[in-house]
Amino acid sequence: MLSVEGVSFNYGPHPALREVSLRVEPGEIVCLLGANGAGKTTLMNVISGLARPQQGKVLLAGRELSGLKPSRVVEAGVAQVPEGRQLFAPLSVRENLELGAFSRRSRGERQEVARDMERALAMFPVLAQRLGQPAGTLSGGEQQMLAMARALMARPKVLLMDEPTLGLAPLVTREIFDVIRRLPASGASVLLVEQNALGALSVAQRGYIITSGQIRFSGTSREILGDVLLREAFLGPEKVTAAGEVRR
Repeated sequence: MLSVEGVSFNYGPHPALREVSLRVEPGEIVCLLGANGAGKTTLMNVISGLARPQQGKVLLAGRELSGLKPSRVVEAGVAQVPEGRQLFAPLSVRENLELGAFSRRSRGERQEVARDMERALAMFPVLAQRLGQPAGTLSGGEQQMLAMARALMARPKVLLMDEPTLGLAPLVTREIFDVIRRLPASGASVLLVEQNALGALSVAQRGYIITSGQIRFSGTSREILGDVLLREAFLGPEKVTAAGEVRR
């Protein structure tokens, strides 16, 4: 579905990504793990068209996205839930959701958009109670749900999620991960960037580990959890058993 092939990106003379390659298959959740400054958000921005790589390409179902404007990337089928949510705070919940489907409305898909809004509100029932409320007055967890629902209104084939649980309470974090786990059933594959490595690996089928702008390891979630060095680096030895099983 999504393929990143040999992508390199520099901020001036400073390399941020070095020949990064990864893939996300249809119906799959893939996590991207790494410390702050490793290049995770930069890669998300390259995929979504906010940054143009100096080398390599991004493909969606065989179609090259590299060089397209962000709006065209969304129309092609890739939507991003950005770090920090970045909602239109003065606008209502309904207006934020409608803006997520802006390009589809211009193509005359009003009836389908209305049905998708019903599905989004069914996925996040609390938003149905807040439709007329300004987005900026929602709680942190509700704002994250709105950011996810807004991206889903574009009906993406691939959803990019950048730190969706950052700063949220544990109970809300669990709820967000539960929703992410169900997203492939709605037709959206997921590329998930998360500092909460344990939570990300609990919902993802595969993962990549990036450090200093390079992919250092890729494998199934079980393989990552079962590698002693990776486990200690990203989870801590007390979080996972020697067999790689997550301690609840």
